[in-house]
Amino acid sequence: MLPKRLLVAWLCTALAVPPQAWAQSPGGGTGTPHGAGSTSNAPALIDSALDDAAEPVIPASIAQGVFGTYGGAQSRFGQSWSSEAGATHGNPSVRAPAWVPQLPDLGDGSGGALTPQAERRIGERVMREIRRDPDYIGDWLVLDYLNSVAARLSASAAAQFIGGYRPDFDLFAMRDGQINAFSLPGGFIGVNTGLIVTTQTESELASVLGHEMGHVLQRHIARMLSQSERTGYTALAGILLGILAGVLARSGDLGSAIAMGSQAYAVDSQLRFSRAAEHEADRVGFQLLSGAGYDPWGMVAFFERLERASMGDAGAPAYARTHPLTGERIADMQDRARRAPYRQPRQASEYGFVRARVRVLQDRTRGEYIDEIARLRAEIDDRIALNVAANWYGIAFAQLQLERYDDARASLATARAAFAQFESEDGSRQRSSPSLDVLAADIARAAGRGDDAVRLAQAAHAAWPASHAATDSLLQALIAARRFKEAQTLARRETESEPQQGAWWQYLAQASVGLGDQLTQRRALAEKFAIDGAWPSAIRQLKEARDMKSVGFYDLSTIDARLHDFEARYKEERADEKDRG
Repeated sequence: MLPKRLLVAWLCTALAVPPQAWAQSPGGGTGTPHGAGSTSNAPALIDSALDDAAEPVIPASIAQGVFGTYGGAQSRFGQSWSSEAGATHGNPSVRAPAWVPQLPDLGDGSGGALTPQAERRIGERVMREIRRDPDYIGDWLVLDYLNSVAARLSASAAAQFIGGYRPDFDLFAMRDGQINAFSLPGGFIGVNTGLIVTTQTESELASVLGHEMGHVLQRHIARMLSQSERTGYTALAGILLGILAGVLARSGDLGSAIAMGSQAYAVDSQLRFSRAAEHEADRVGFQLLSGAGYDPWGMVAFFERLERASMGDAGAPAYARTHPLTGERIADMQDRARRAPYRQPRQASEYGFVRARVRVLQDRTRGEYIDEIARLRAEIDDRIALNVAANWYGIAFAQLQLERYDDARASLATARAAFAQFESEDGSRQRSSPSLDVLAADIARAAGRGDDAVRLAQAAHAAWPASHAATDSLLQALIAARRFKEAQTLARRETESEPQQGAWWQYLAQASVGLGDQLTQRRALAEKFAIDGAWPSAIRQLKEARDMKSVGFYDLSTIDARLHDFEARYKEERADEKDRG
């Protein structure tokens, strides 16, 4: 609970730095967002050329006000303040603060708006808290797949010169049955498990991710901030507070928590901005989808299904509530799909396996795993399974959670056979996938078959060298088999390749413990704590490493330099907190 209270202090007592640090108004007028020319008028929503010939008119400027749906999605977060935040649970709104917040200086406003660097730093700080949420899914197979789709869509954006700002997109999943997705500042995009499970094709899932990426590529939040110094300042404060509410409540909608300040003022301006932003994100998302080789009708099919669901007795899905599905929007998507050139899209095999894996990851108890197995089997027996191999894979994964290892091996073998048969009929030569190979290694490791686990994990790592999941599985297998030297070598190589991935530093520390290498252990733990924002712990680990009698001159110089860097960054964050207090 202490980290959450510290987050409350960080965000809610905001903030003595003047708003000019976030949004500047050159010449006394509105600023210009990154990538747009400077004019006396507010910047247009469009940041790059789109097919405007047959499109409804987009407003040339965004109405002033608080943007309550950043990234086009009011996320699973923040429907209500927790009792610690001082409000009644279940109230979807947040009372406007009596004080005027000041925003921390996380970047200059030379572009006339919130800079990309500032957005990224905000997102990284928020992600520290999200990763601590029990509902955050750190499963590498899911993360790898989502980010592979994002990479394909991002490549499509680059090829079509869409958006002058293309961040390093970082997608993640949250355990939440609501059909929704949401964006955070800096290119972080969250996807609820309910959304992944509800889609029926990879193109449908890609259409939602493309829509969210469209908001980021067009820098909607920065464009809103450029309207005026006061507007941008208030809006960003609302975003930070809304995210905070979500982290505390772990449910609901980010947008309702973001609606700060005068509610009458906010509602009108949010609606005007949201309509324009949603429409533009549709168009950008469609271009990304089509350019990446996905089925353009996937977007139409998914949104039509959501529209039908919103008319049912169960009420509108969360995505339909936070992304208002107007007839005009759906008609526009239908028209674009009709005009798109026909192509036969090929669905990645990983989509079906990850979708089945997510179905199991939504569960928490033995009873829920047993029920999921029954549902997956029933779909196979009733011949309504979207992918028979994927269903058997899901059964095997659920049986692993139940520690029924022999059953899991048998189900996985059935999944492999069904997959091989389907691929053969489809004309493909692929006979396996990261999901199948990694699960085989994980079952062997969990069953205590250490040598088999290492062998299978090594094979998976060799077959899929770019797979984080395969690397993670091999590291776990090596450590479980007490092959610490091999694990340390592999983990060190991964930290050099991806120093911002805390998991590799954690494995390096674990392997070093097994070898009795305290110096490497402490340095690795320091890096892991730094990535998590636990600066005191990181600094303490480096000081203990520096004071070891066995440390050499070269290592001592490296540790001192890193210690100086950590202390400076910790001092900077503490100064921000002090200013806001």
